[in-house]
Amino acid sequence: MAAVVGDSAMEVVPVLAEEAAAEAAGPSCLVQLPGEVLEYILCSGSLTALDIGRVSSTCRRLREVCQSSGQVWKEQFRVRWPSLMKHYSPTDYVNWLEEYKVRQKAGLEARKIVASFSKRFFSEHVPCNGFSDIENLEGPEIFFEDELVCILNMEGRKALTWKYYAKKILYYLRQQKILNNLKAFLQQPDDYESYLEGAVYIDQYCNPLSDISLRDIQAQIHSIVELVCKTLRGINSRHPSLTFRAGESSMIMEIELQSQVLDAINYVLYDQLKFKGNRMDYYNALNLYMHQVLTRRTGIPISMSLLYLTIARQLGVPLEPVNFPSHFLLRWCQGAEGATLDIFDYIYIDAFGKGKQLTVKECEYLIGQHVTAALYGVVNVKKVLQRMVGNLLSLGKREGIDQSYQLLRDSLDLYLAMYPDQVQLLLLQARLYFHLGIWPEKVLDILQHIQTLDPGQHGAVGYLVQHTLEHIERKKEEVGVEVKLRSEEKHRDVCYSIGLVMKHKRYGYNCVIYGWDPTCMMGHEWIRNMNVHSLPHGHHQPFYNVLVEDGSCRYAAQENLEYNVEPQEISHPDVGRYFSEFTGTHYIPNAELEIRYPEDLEFVYETVQNIYSAKEDTAE
Repeated sequence: MAAVVGDSAMEVVPVLAEEAAAEAAGPSCLVQLPGEVLEYILCSGSLTALDIGRVSSTCRRLREVCQSSGQVWKEQFRVRWPSLMKHYSPTDYVNWLEEYKVRQKAGLEARKIVASFSKRFFSEHVPCNGFSDIENLEGPEIFFEDELVCILNMEGRKALTWKYYAKKILYYLRQQKILNNLKAFLQQPDDYESYLEGAVYIDQYCNPLSDISLRDIQAQIHSIVELVCKTLRGINSRHPSLTFRAGESSMIMEIELQSQVLDAINYVLYDQLKFKGNRMDYYNALNLYMHQVLTRRTGIPISMSLLYLTIARQLGVPLEPVNFPSHFLLRWCQGAEGATLDIFDYIYIDAFGKGKQLTVKECEYLIGQHVTAALYGVVNVKKVLQRMVGNLLSLGKREGIDQSYQLLRDSLDLYLAMYPDQVQLLLLQARLYFHLGIWPEKVLDILQHIQTLDPGQHGAVGYLVQHTLEHIERKKEEVGVEVKLRSEEKHRDVCYSIGLVMKHKRYGYNCVIYGWDPTCMMGHEWIRNMNVHSLPHGHHQPFYNVLVEDGSCRYAAQENLEYNVEPQEISHPDVGRYFSEFTGTHYIPNAELEIRYPEDLEFVYETVQNIYSAKEDTAE
């Protein structure tokens, strides 16, 4: 962490101290300056916290100027941790010196824990109870989070392992907080604003490292509402919606006046701001995140509908969400208030289709099938969120290249927060953790819960319980760390070392080596499926564990790899797990990886010198 205090004060500090110590310094003594002037000098940004401490200890006059709740220590806090100032109200009394000390202590504690994670969890996924140290720390949680963000924002290509674990800890802390907020939110009564709030919780949970807040999203929507009002003023300068104040929930009852609002919304959203349904990249999770919908100005039916609904309700048009199959819609009542209504008394709005207004028959034509009247009904917030999370769940089930299945894990967490007794999803969650080889104790807890809910799942549960217990026992039997020495005779054919940036000869991908074996250590089935026998040297050659630039981890034969003559950083999420720094030509292993390959680093230096220095000489 950057030093909180400097090693030496500015030149003005000893001058101040010397003059303050003098009993008769005369009218030019700085301490005789007005308090506002002294405060201005001390807040100039040139002095560190240590400097301020020294200044305040010189005499009573300067101690009063540097009072703990005053502007001087507030400025020190603001300069050191500017992102925290938004958590303080200008009217609150704050002991800024004490806040500085608490924040400093929290930062030191957070860094101590981050530094310990690599040693504790290098060879396994961070267990469920691995974050207990952070959860049990005393002090404001925002201080710990702020320190983790400071680590993530460290410049340069160093401290990769610290950044890796700081990210994991911050991810966990924020998700836990968001999930608790979501559960509390679901207990509250519905209102139209809660549709947006619920959608933002989903957005935040799936993107915990992004700066997403309901207030910011509401502000962006309010700016759209203002544009709609400007357009509406041109249609009807006396329209009642123009007199609404922010936060009011007034509704307009006249259909003609409602129609004018919808016309203005359609013009602003689709013609002026160019929002549109994302037909080209429909199955993209970004289409479901409200902050991305507003930024990219595109989405799918449900996210576009929530945006449209929020704008319309703020301007007095009581649209309602309809959980229509295959295509989320909004409905607009055309019947008289208090009358008995059926599905034909509504117009249905397709926010995905530029606000097009549809009849019942056109809705069925839209999806190509006849549906029952019940599917035209209004749904509450929980049902809307269920559908949003269900869409994310479907996307998460697609394997893709994300071997961590983060989207699937996040969407399962969200769905089970709303419906904790969904047996099939609980079973999917247990299978997922088992497949990833993480959290075996949690897998057993999930399986026990499934067995309680549905004894009929005994077969699937029993199979997973047996294999999970075997996994736990194998972990207990593991002894020490396997150390691989290049100097040993059995490793004489190993040509490359951990940390080298390589290129695959056949597939062209760039990668970095984080492990090697003298021969292929995979089973016969993998060797057969990967057609290893077709290689000239077959499986009797060194194989390398590599992190690939597309986010995958692969096991590559030595004859398929070559040095990358133009090495670049490998943007893989697990780089920091194994390496502490990227030098521009190669990666430097962290302490834990170096223990396992103690002789590789020297070989890397020799290789870099031979390969890249020779290239520079040739270029010259």
